[in-house]
Amino acid sequence: MSDSDSESRLGSLTGEGTRAVRAGLPEPVKNEPTLPGPVFAAHFHLPGEVSGPYAYGRDENPTWSHLERAIGELEAPGEDVETLVFASGVAAIAAVLFSQLRAGDAVVLPSDGYQVLPLVRAQLEEYGIEVRTAPTAGDAQLDVLDGAKLLLIESPCNPGLDVCDIRRLAEAAHARGALVAVDNTLATPLGQRPLALGADFSVASGTKQLTGHGDVLLGYVAGRDTAAMAAVRRWRKIIGAISGPMEAWLAHRSLATLQLRVDRQNSTALVLAEALRDRPEVTRLRYPGLPEDPAHKIASQQMRRYGSVISFTLPTRARAERFLEALRLVDDATSFGGVRSTAERRRRWGGDDVPEGFIRLSVGAEDPEDLVADVLRALDESDR
Repeated sequence: MSDSDSESRLGSLTGEGTRAVRAGLPEPVKNEPTLPGPVFAAHFHLPGEVSGPYAYGRDENPTWSHLERAIGELEAPGEDVETLVFASGVAAIAAVLFSQLRAGDAVVLPSDGYQVLPLVRAQLEEYGIEVRTAPTAGDAQLDVLDGAKLLLIESPCNPGLDVCDIRRLAEAAHARGALVAVDNTLATPLGQRPLALGADFSVASGTKQLTGHGDVLLGYVAGRDTAAMAAVRRWRKIIGAISGPMEAWLAHRSLATLQLRVDRQNSTALVLAEALRDRPEVTRLRYPGLPEDPAHKIASQQMRRYGSVISFTLPTRARAERFLEALRLVDDATSFGGVRSTAERRRRWGGDDVPEGFIRLSVGAEDPEDLVADVLRALDESDR
């Protein structure tokens, strides 16, 4: 079924919740499940000449196809886009970078993005690709765009939660002949639509809020340009960074509750951020949904939801560790976006340029009053 067939079935006036619940489902067949189970197949029956969509399991899988259509319907409702799923978010980012860049090209990365990007930079430079970096805030990447082949944007950035003007950067990059990829992990397609803001690729880790249960590693790339996406598809075939059918099925199943989860998590994140801003031990509080946040103005222009992640800094490493230990409703764990709240001291990984007491807290689906009470109690108990 094509994207246009799916759009006709969904209708052009469906709300986000309806779309999330119905996205990517096949046409109803009597006595068949509404969401077919995962297809476990390394190969398919293929007599005679090679034809049809499914031949070998590294290239295509029916379970991927349902999920890819679903994500495409959320990333760009009513538009003809192609989506490809990967084994992880990093696999998806790598596919865009390494499929589009060649030795001698220049690429612009965020200097304050996900902590794996320095490893990506080193690999790109080994292949003879010039890597330039600039921070997200203030659209600073504009200053290093000239002559670049590709711009990678992370907005909001992880873990600092700075935001840039995606449309402005995309227009400037295109004027210079560069492609634009936006890491949309923190926002999800219900919080922000990079393709509508001018990006050539929307890239994300589906491990986080998109699937929301902390039990799936997944990534995806969505884009409109046929040639560019063909290169991404070729890279996936070469590198073999494919999603398992069970992971793809779990991800598709989880999309049905995406709108419910993001609305609950976003609203609770704002309540918690408001509670934290009056705490004297909390500094550098960041949440784009707070009116006083430095990112709020731009975020409000391009985001429909502000996300589930809050960051702030406690005075010392010891205070931060006592705070995390005192929490009862928040797991001390990495990653974010799950239905169970998590928090961690990000400096423990060594890859982020943040203070020792920096906390990234991902708000889950707990009752807001319970979560706020737990966080404030943990702050009180950690002051010793």
